[in-house]
Order: sequence, then structure tokens, then C-alpha cells
Amino acid sequence: MAIEINQDNVVKEIGESKKPVIMEVYASWCGPCQQMMPIFEEIEKELKDKYTFAKLNVDDARDISIQYGVTSVPTFIFIKNGQVLGKETGYIAKEDLKAKIEVVFG
Repeated sequence: MAIEINQDNVVKEIGESKKPVIMEVYASWCGPCQQMMPIFEEIEKELKDKYTFAKLNVDDARDISIQYGVTSVPTFIFIKNGQVLGKETGYIAKEDLKAKIEVVFG
């Protein structure tokens, strides 16, 4: 299960993660976000040994979403060693998201 990010754990779970992080920024009222949730969960099951998966509810953690430059949801943020390496916004097919992860993290 993806780690739910908040003010209390963002530094530990994102900034200090030993593995690259894939963070989904979402909102409960967002239709495309709801469509992406099962896809994100499937990818997490397949790749959890290589990556840390995290979720950020934009309504519960607006400050963190602003810090990461999120302007719309869903947004997927790819982070390694605390640095943002890439972002994707909107609905993404499962294979396309997996391919993006491989491109960003090599």
C-alpha cells in the first residue's frame, strides 16, 4: 500500500528515501484520479521492490503540493535522492506510466 504523505512524514518518506519515489498527487473529488488509483496500485504491486510508492491528497496537504509545483490532479512526481526528476499530469495508461518510470529512473 502506498504511503500517505503529510507534513509529519514528507521529509522522512520522500526526502530521505533510499529508493526512488513515485508520488501520486490526487483529490477525492477528481474523476481521473479515481480512474488512476487501481492502475497506480497495480504498478506498485509489480515494482514495489525497486521503488517507494506514495500518495498525496492535495486537499489535505496543500502546502506540500504547492512545494512540488502541482497545478492539476492527478500528477505523478518522480523523485530520487530528494530531487524531482520528472512529472506527468492527467490520466495515463498503465503501460505508458510504467514506461515513463523506466525512462525517468533508467
